[in-house]
Amino acid sequence: MATAHPGTADWRRPLPGTPLTVTAICAGGSPLGSMPGHYGHEVSAEQGVAVARAVLESAIRFQDTSNGYSEGESERRIGAAIREVGGLPADFVVGTKVDPLGRDYSGDRVRASVDESRERLGLDVLPLVHLHDPEFFDFDEITRPGGAVDALVALKEAGVVGSIGLAGGRVQEMARYLALGVFDVLLVHNRWTLLDRSATDLIAEAVERGMGVLNAAVYGGGLLTPRPRVTTYGYHPARPEVLDAVAAMRAACERHGTDVTTAALQFSLRDPRIASTIVGVGSPEHVADTLARAAAPVPDELWDELAELLPPRRVWLDAPFD
Repeated sequence: MATAHPGTADWRRPLPGTPLTVTAICAGGSPLGSMPGHYGHEVSAEQGVAVARAVLESAIRFQDTSNGYSEGESERRIGAAIREVGGLPADFVVGTKVDPLGRDYSGDRVRASVDESRERLGLDVLPLVHLHDPEFFDFDEITRPGGAVDALVALKEAGVVGSIGLAGGRVQEMARYLALGVFDVLLVHNRWTLLDRSATDLIAEAVERGMGVLNAAVYGGGLLTPRPRVTTYGYHPARPEVLDAVAAMRAACERHGTDVTTAALQFSLRDPRIASTIVGVGSPEHVADTLARAAAPVPDELWDELAELLPPRRVWLDAPFD
């Protein structure tokens, strides 16, 4: 199965559960806000705006960000780039996320988070807003009447937000929120990659519900990049079985004339259930590199070999639930 890339019929597609049209690749906004503790280097405001502008002027027509990325700096820089190009292009989608303030994840906080994002991005209506990382809070608190979930649903009903999504990690907790039946989109990270299939059942459930699925962190937080500076996967120390699998996958990709970073990207792109794959971009060159990797030839026979090298489920971030 060929992957979608610019110039193919499947590059632009509907995002199920929403009226939106997106591209197969979405630019992740966390690197452009400057998160040195996570990425190991500073990103100046000038560079961040340049990255966001490079995305706006590229074949990628979907930008992901969050209220909490660098205390709003990611959104500010995207907003500045939007102003520089004369306003948000009609074919471009910006998705963001509501975030708590400290331990405050109340309905009031959700409304304030949305207002902050609208101001930073310069958008009256936010096309797509996710409830971000609710698994770190008490489920009953987040879902109580008038709480965070209710507030996000009300903002959609009021037209302040176009569509609403659920973005988080641990699949067992995400399944509880998915069962509420109020979200249009599911965003998973680190859990549908060459190294981890924790989101198997969660993705299947979202598709069954007619939701759009977005897949982020396909490089596992850096372990599957060309020159990894980390020995972590999904923000946790990588277990020996995972590190062994990465080494074996790198060797297999080299034998087939490609590299593991390209394979990691295309693993997600070739899955018809994934509406868009979110790739963090920290430089204009990274935007071009990502598009080139999407279009690079990968032999069909490599996929079976990589599947055989998948680490055992006991070392995945979350064992699949029954």
